[in-house]
Amino acid sequence: MGEAKKRSAAAVQEALVALGVEAIGGRVQVRWNRGEAATPFGQMAYFAEFLNLTGLYRRWIESCPLRFASPNGSKITDVLGTLFLSVLSGHWRYAHIAALRADAVSAAVLGMDTVVSEDTVRRALIAMEEAAGMSWLQEHLDASVLPLLSAPWILDTDVTVKPLYGKQEGALIGYNPHKPGRPSHAYHTYQMAGLRLMLNVTVAPGNASHANTTLPGLLELIERLPGEKRPALVRGDCGQGGEPTMAALEARGMHYLFKLRLTKNVKRYIERMFATPEWADAGQGWQGREGSIQLSGWSRARRIVILRRALQGEVLLTDKQQLSLAFVEKDVPAKGYEYAVLVTDLDYELRAIAQLYRDRGDAENAFDELKNQWGWGGFTTHDLKRCRFTAMTVALAYNWWSLFVRLAHPKARLEAITSRPLLLSGIGRLTSHAGQTHLSITPMHARAKDARALLTAVSERLKAWKSAAEQLPFASVWQRVCEFIATHVTGFNWLARQNPPQLMHCT
Repeated sequence: MGEAKKRSAAAVQEALVALGVEAIGGRVQVRWNRGEAATPFGQMAYFAEFLNLTGLYRRWIESCPLRFASPNGSKITDVLGTLFLSVLSGHWRYAHIAALRADAVSAAVLGMDTVVSEDTVRRALIAMEEAAGMSWLQEHLDASVLPLLSAPWILDTDVTVKPLYGKQEGALIGYNPHKPGRPSHAYHTYQMAGLRLMLNVTVAPGNASHANTTLPGLLELIERLPGEKRPALVRGDCGQGGEPTMAALEARGMHYLFKLRLTKNVKRYIERMFATPEWADAGQGWQGREGSIQLSGWSRARRIVILRRALQGEVLLTDKQQLSLAFVEKDVPAKGYEYAVLVTDLDYELRAIAQLYRDRGDAENAFDELKNQWGWGGFTTHDLKRCRFTAMTVALAYNWWSLFVRLAHPKARLEAITSRPLLLSGIGRLTSHAGQTHLSITPMHARAKDARALLTAVSERLKAWKSAAEQLPFASVWQRVCEFIATHVTGFNWLARQNPPQLMHCT
């Protein structure tokens, strides 16, 4: 029996086993179609085109240091593609890979033969040498960001705590604001503000100190960047700004802005300031004052900015033993204030300093997106090595997707909870006929017309850049992508530069 007859017979058999389902809206005849390739990510083809024409994905695959001892082992393309597809889907456990095993369409557009099992992915990651694997992932994380660091930019640092509930390597008790006493991992992160792109993430044991982890990672990152691409400002919360960090940045001629912990000495300084009336408007309901202080352990006096905001409405107060509500009437002069104390070497006016730190709130949005929409901190294993691999892979996939979405929608940043349903999801059916592959997309989004217009425009723009790159080899598609984002998102005019930017592994 020929293939056509076999498919016809299979279709007849499927029809014969149709089941009637008594749904709320009435009886529905259900047929299980096992012969047609389909995917819930029908619009993946457009993202795959972006990855293909920029060369980002191909270079990532080709430079992977993973090697299988057996010639019958899974292909690297399939292993990495499976992990990438799982991360892109928003998964946070290896077990979730099972939901992708029948998705031959997404596998095809990513150049895979098949989606491999979760065990295959686990074994592959444990087989990869850690130093080589981390160097490989860092190289491509750098490549996804470096071309965009030509305009003045801000580096945000942070530490995110991941509570653990097993006997994982590095599961130690340290600072854990949400679950005190719970063993955890600490994710020390470094982010490009504005575009919200990740530069690095270090997964460390829960008790790792800032001095032993964040600071060395920060300095290594800075030293790795060419001088003209180093940040104009390093910014962080009260866990990042200490004497070693500030002294190291000062020695390198780099500006910083950190929030100080409200220690006893800092509180005493605030009390002295409180008694004086010279508070200036710091914007958005905040007042500010500035001065100079040399705290214990500091090598010298530094500029500090004290910000305060009157408490209004129902405020939850803590008194060691109990919680109580304090009611502050709007028409009554406030008796309570919220304080923030900043330390910086910038000479900007007070209001500008206050706004610069308020802008850091956007970095918290990025960390929240990574944790809750990208499964960052997921894919937990007993060994720390694979946790580090997956954290870096998530950061890389997040960067690629963020850049693609910015290319499609430069006017506003769309988080994954919005961009995935709009630009990725849709029922896709793949067929082949007369040597051609056809993808039929059935959109499910209320803004399907907008999605089609955005994706079509991106595809046309990429193909135009490809055509130009074939005639002007130095003007690669990836370079054009970075120029477009820099011009339309950051407002930085690359065309005014005398020399094109130096692109790392992106020719």
